[in-house]
Amino acid sequence: MHQQYRKNDHISRYNSRSIWLSFHQLGAISIKLCKKLGLLNIYIYLCIRIIAAIAQLVERDLAKVEVAGSSPVCRSYFRWFHCRNGGIGRHEGLKIPWPVMAVRVRVPLAAHLIFIFLNYIMRNHLILTLSAFSILALSSCSKMGALSADNFSVEPNPLETLGGKVPATINGTFPEKYMKKKAIVTVIPELRYANGQVAQGQSSTFQGEKVQGNNQTVSYKMGGKYTMKTAFDYTPDMQLSEMYLTFNAQIGSKKITIPAVKVATGVIATAELYKKAMDNAGGCLALDSFQRVKAQRQEANIRFLVNQANLRKGELKSNSIKEFVQMLKKINASREDLNLKNVEVAAYASPEGGYTFNNKLANKRQNTTEKYVNEQLKAAKLANANVDAHYTAQDWDGFKQLVAASNIQDKAVILRVLEMYKDPEERERQIRNMSEGFRELATGILPELRRSRLIINYETIGRSDEQIKAQFAADPSKLTVDELLYNATLENNANKKAEIYKKAAELYPADYRAFNNLGALAFNKGNLKSAKDYFAAAKNRGLAPEANANLSLIALKDGQLKDAEYLISQATDANGLAQALGNLNIAKGNYATAVKDFGDSFTNSAALAQLLNKDYAAAAATLNNIKNADGLTYYLKALVLNRQGNKTAAKQALNEAISKDSSLADYAKKDLELANLR
Repeated sequence: MHQQYRKNDHISRYNSRSIWLSFHQLGAISIKLCKKLGLLNIYIYLCIRIIAAIAQLVERDLAKVEVAGSSPVCRSYFRWFHCRNGGIGRHEGLKIPWPVMAVRVRVPLAAHLIFIFLNYIMRNHLILTLSAFSILALSSCSKMGALSADNFSVEPNPLETLGGKVPATINGTFPEKYMKKKAIVTVIPELRYANGQVAQGQSSTFQGEKVQGNNQTVSYKMGGKYTMKTAFDYTPDMQLSEMYLTFNAQIGSKKITIPAVKVATGVIATAELYKKAMDNAGGCLALDSFQRVKAQRQEANIRFLVNQANLRKGELKSNSIKEFVQMLKKINASREDLNLKNVEVAAYASPEGGYTFNNKLANKRQNTTEKYVNEQLKAAKLANANVDAHYTAQDWDGFKQLVAASNIQDKAVILRVLEMYKDPEERERQIRNMSEGFRELATGILPELRRSRLIINYETIGRSDEQIKAQFAADPSKLTVDELLYNATLENNANKKAEIYKKAAELYPADYRAFNNLGALAFNKGNLKSAKDYFAAAKNRGLAPEANANLSLIALKDGQLKDAEYLISQATDANGLAQALGNLNIAKGNYATAVKDFGDSFTNSAALAQLLNKDYAAAAATLNNIKNADGLTYYLKALVLNRQGNKTAAKQALNEAISKDSSLADYAKKDLELANLR
């Protein structure tokens, strides 16, 4: 029996040697090939998986004959040369060599051969195998792979400018089993543009489950979603740009490389066109107050004694009456320059006494005064003038005004009585009860209410447009400052306007308006340095609201929003303030407010606000009503039509825009809004 074992052992060893040589050659070739292809780690990993599977088969067969416990193959291998008597594992006392035992327990031949192959690898490449296995284990624990663009979404995409910034909302996802438990990952948005320039936005940091920190924790098993907001300071070169997410990552103290991911392309900068749109409306002009026909009035007073209606000679010699008579004569003498509308006579009685008596008295005073006025009109050869005569029986309104303006002792009490009592008799009774107060009224207030007012309503007629132009050509010094400023509005040529404003500034150097308007002309030409000088000169002459409004427009062109906001706050009541406010709100991204600021004005700026507010019908209507349409007017039309889906009409408008302003051709090449028209 023992000899049979030895014979079988001999045969088994012979077969093992043959198979050993075959596996030796195959293993050497396989390892060399895997080294060349860089797949050695994968090769070893697969071998280990195969051996582990076979080990389970061997264990199951050994268990059937009650020879082996758990994992006999692995234990037998590590004790192949160290077990006493050549036994295996905990059954080394059986004194049966492995090949013999393998046959005896009928372990499948494949298991036997694979085990021999493992012996070869471990015998000849033990160090290499352990090293490779360690590298595989470590790399699988330490690496964090590349993220895909599918892990991110950006809103909006393409990006859009807003308030001088390029804002973006990034929605990201860390996949399952990606964020290692000791990892820290900082996500940094970058906008790459203009041949290598990079702008970085606000970053966000995330951490694994075992990191002690205050950042958002991401589960290794479940992964996680996050939202981060960022913004870049806009520059024109950013129209052609790409947005990337870059990563600073580490596991423990070891830095990890995660490749950058492209997440968005380009920037739509339509909102930034406000800087160019301002040129269409121009600067804020300080207006003249010239009116060819102005309503004027001159008033005189005749006072009466208590309970009387006759005209006293002393009253008729007062200065107000003398000026009244002289004005009537002047109107008659200068009918081309002065036009009499009517003469108003208003007679009054003071409120003390009964209503019936005062009503008759006031009527008599009206008749007396009206008769005097008619006599003076006849003497001034204005007999056909209209006289509007009327009276007030008890002048409580005049009484209240005089008491409120006086310093009498019972002023507050008297005013309170007037508020509390509406009946005239009750009012008078309450006031008379204040004996001391009433004496002051009788001497200081009531005599002033016994009167008639004589009012001349007339118009001054100024020079006609032709007369003003002729006078400027002959001798501009004879024109008023308002006539000079008005004369400039009659000219369409900017150079002629400037000539008139310069003459006005020379003749009336204390008036800020001519200096401001010269600055507005320079602003319209794009000469901002000269414009600033003129606006500064205007401000040196006192309150100059339009100069501040214009300086705010220059600040907006320079992108200085805070300066613009301050200057506008100093431009209260300035002409054109709504235009400045509207452009400021476009620059700040407040499009709906900007639309309200512009109101019904027909300018490029107003249309741009409507376009950005997505009211395309209103924007189209505004653009169609702009009187001085320029290249940008048609460019805005192209944008509106393109957003409405009218590609053909948009293309025509774009061609018209470029024909009027060639600089828009280069801008259009970079404008993503019109990319479909190229």
